[in-house]
Amino acid sequence: MPKPAVLIIVENLPVPLDRRVWQESCALRDAGYEVVVICPKMRGYTAPYEHLDGIHIYRHWISDEAGGLLGFLGEYASALWGEWWLAWKAWRRHRFRIIHLCNPPDLLFLVAWPFKLLFGTKVIFDIHDVWPEFFEAKFHRRDLFYWGVRAAERLTYALADVALATNQSVRDVALERGGKQPWEVFIVRTAPKIASGRFQPDPALKKNRQHLVGYVGVMGNADGVVYLVEAAHHIVKTRGRTDVQFLLMGTGPEHDSLVQRRDQLGLQNHLDLPGRVSNEFLFTALQTIDVGVACDPINAYNDHCTMNKTLEYMAFGKPQVLFDVREGRFSAGDAARYVPETSAALLGDAILELLDDPAARERMGQIGRERIHNELGWDRSVAQLLRAYEVVLDS
Repeated sequence: MPKPAVLIIVENLPVPLDRRVWQESCALRDAGYEVVVICPKMRGYTAPYEHLDGIHIYRHWISDEAGGLLGFLGEYASALWGEWWLAWKAWRRHRFRIIHLCNPPDLLFLVAWPFKLLFGTKVIFDIHDVWPEFFEAKFHRRDLFYWGVRAAERLTYALADVALATNQSVRDVALERGGKQPWEVFIVRTAPKIASGRFQPDPALKKNRQHLVGYVGVMGNADGVVYLVEAAHHIVKTRGRTDVQFLLMGTGPEHDSLVQRRDQLGLQNHLDLPGRVSNEFLFTALQTIDVGVACDPINAYNDHCTMNKTLEYMAFGKPQVLFDVREGRFSAGDAARYVPETSAALLGDAILELLDDPAARERMGQIGRERIHNELGWDRSVAQLLRAYEVVLDS
């Protein structure tokens, strides 16, 4: 019996740039589903429609990425409008039987609810982030807006037939706060699927210095990249280490302010912030770096997050330094060095300790590569993803 059409809605990144959503889309396509994706026009992906590798991608306009609270609300309002009318367009063309909602935010139930009510469409809630903790980490407040976020989360769980959690911590939230039953929540880990052996190191990225420290990821105020910029200042100016180059890849609402902070600290010759880069540049850089950094600060939100960058460093056999957050420690294990408090100086000292211990770097890189291959690889998660779809279709 042929598999039905599936509509995936994601708001915070375009497809195929969102690697988790793209991998899920490809896995579902390979399993025989017709896959339709709705996502925003942003970060170079601006075609309103694209049929890529057998997957239908519809993109909508969205306001600039949120900085303050008003920008946050404007972004979500514009996205909801685009998602709503594209969902009805996709319904006319594809007659999907499942809607797969990828947060943040937990407002996408507003798009899915009419289809479930009118047509009995099944709903899958793919929990990329625990949104109330994200809101609190971003805005440092528990007010009416925070409790509105909690209500939206609860309504999304109530609408969903099953939920996908990125790790055990998120699964616990789905069971306890979301009220889901154990058989309704599946762990589908975010895991890189990269042929790292295809790419060779590029010594030019080190700018004639001995070491290269790398970062890859979003640059928002909840991601802690400023701690790495400050750590670079500690390493270069306070510790006097002129043998270290820094390469911070990615973009986001804080990118311009991070460039300004770098320049204020006089680090232009030691710290590169190229913004969004191609996959070829990214993977070459990951082969070149000596140490990767995950500088997400210690808080309740980051304790629940499995960071893509942590797994990407491991896939390329690179050791890393990160602040000691729960899921980061679970993912990296002995492949990382952990900083016990959110401090730029302590982060810088930990980076130097690892740079000065090549034997530890080699050992930790090997551990990380083996964990990705044996325990955290994407193939294991695909089985859980397809099982969740079977359950929701049988319900």
